[in-house]
Amino acid sequence: MTSPTPLTARELQAWLRARFPKEDERYEWKEWRSLKSNVSGRKGEDLVSYVSALANMDGGCIVIGVQDHTLAVTGIQDFADYTVENVVHRVLGKTPGLPSMGLRVQELRASDTGALVWLVHVPRHAPRELVLAHDQAWQRDGDSLTTLREDRRLAILTELIAGQDWSAQIVAGATLADLDPAAIVKARTKYTEKHQNERWAGEMAHWSVEQFLAKAKMTTHGQLNRTALLLLGRAECVDWLSPQPAEILWKVPAERIALPFGPPFVLTTTEVGQRIRNPNIKFFPETELLAVELPRYDAQVVLEGLHNCIAHQDYEQAGRVVAEEWQGYLRLTNPGGFVDGRPEDYFDGRRTPEKYRNPRLVEAMRLIGMIDRGGFGIRDMVAAQRKRYLPLPDYEGSSANQTVFTIYGQTIDKNYSQLLMERSDLPLEQVIWLDRVQKKHRIADDQAATLRRAKLIEGRKPNFFVSAHVADATNTRTQYTRNKGLTDHYYKTLILQHIQKFQSASAAELRALLLDKLPDSLSPQQKVVKIKNLLAALRSTGLEGVRIGVVGTGKNARWEVR
Repeated sequence: MTSPTPLTARELQAWLRARFPKEDERYEWKEWRSLKSNVSGRKGEDLVSYVSALANMDGGCIVIGVQDHTLAVTGIQDFADYTVENVVHRVLGKTPGLPSMGLRVQELRASDTGALVWLVHVPRHAPRELVLAHDQAWQRDGDSLTTLREDRRLAILTELIAGQDWSAQIVAGATLADLDPAAIVKARTKYTEKHQNERWAGEMAHWSVEQFLAKAKMTTHGQLNRTALLLLGRAECVDWLSPQPAEILWKVPAERIALPFGPPFVLTTTEVGQRIRNPNIKFFPETELLAVELPRYDAQVVLEGLHNCIAHQDYEQAGRVVAEEWQGYLRLTNPGGFVDGRPEDYFDGRRTPEKYRNPRLVEAMRLIGMIDRGGFGIRDMVAAQRKRYLPLPDYEGSSANQTVFTIYGQTIDKNYSQLLMERSDLPLEQVIWLDRVQKKHRIADDQAATLRRAKLIEGRKPNFFVSAHVADATNTRTQYTRNKGLTDHYYKTLILQHIQKFQSASAAELRALLLDKLPDSLSPQQKVVKIKNLLAALRSTGLEGVRIGVVGTGKNARWEVR
């Protein structure tokens, strides 16, 4: 970032606001007029603590000499013995783990007032290394600092390092006797099917086992690697992979059932899929006479999900894949977050992943047809659920340390499923946004505006719901009315009728009278506020000449007609 041309204090304020618009995990504003005790002073409040916090995320900038909230330029007035040159070395001395490359201080001066502002540019932490200050690692938490949370600490200590591949490591001492013969046969069969159109396809039948393993990336320099043992290894080969458990746990919590499955995963992922209960379910389109009947889960989606867990998990966390069956949905979890982008980036198939946590394992699984490597796997799972008129699979609950993949086996909102049946022309992005609406997840303002213009949603942010237009088309007017609510005139009339019949009423009575009649789109707190506003309106302006007022105080207060 180059220094701006001479700017007045007001112009400098605007320049700063354009580049550091708000305080967050990347930017911090400080009005420190003196640096004497603020560079290295009280832990959690001084410069070195903020440097640690920003570095332990993705780096950023600390702006010193500006007013909080406004970024008005007040300037640093007492520098003590700190200079732009020496403060860098002093900060480095107080922040173990901070990379020296990238830490720099930029000084800006207001041309009219002479006020000086420092921009402290903070680099990102080094791979798998925490940045400390006062013998602690820090991070931003809202508007304040806190000691580094365990999830963020683990994310840093296990993050991907370019060039390292756990799955490619040679397993010293492992031989062909450690591989399962049935797994080798299946892997060769799948490899042959996938490459039958290659010009060299005729040679595959003559390959030795060693040649096949080399072609399938399951050996490194002629020796078995971890990929081979994961995909083809005998059950007892997990000893070679210790402390990594190399396990998928199938679990039905409601029935206290849990069963582990280990290598060879080329075989056992199918066994896990077969364990998952998959009865037929029915849909009843409004425009059809016969029900649509289909399995609760698409078998290919389940298998793709399991294979993704195996391919992309962080094996260095020594965790396991868990497949949990719940009422109406299946949840797959694995250690390690997404490495390249967000899951949503791959929903339409346009993004291609550029890096993987386990390149050798991913390539081997691609070669034997277990996964896709072009970024289409997630797109295909999304498309399959859409065709089944069910909620889209999602990754809600995922973090930097864990991936959570949920496959839905029943409807959440009937209106959504009916809409998919009757509007196959909807663009995929709108289906994705509507899916988030039915799950009560937030959508961006521009997405909400698009859906509203298409008359697909109504309601107030963030409580959107299916619109009247769609309700008419899907014969769900009753649910629409419950979401939309009735008029204020109706609610005020109810209040007056109740008070007139019983002479008076407490606030608790009136809440009980109205709560279940207010729109479902309002949260419990919003309903309480709505009732307060209705009472305030009846007190100040009344209804058709009738007003109400409060008699008594505290628990004895009651509303009466005035």
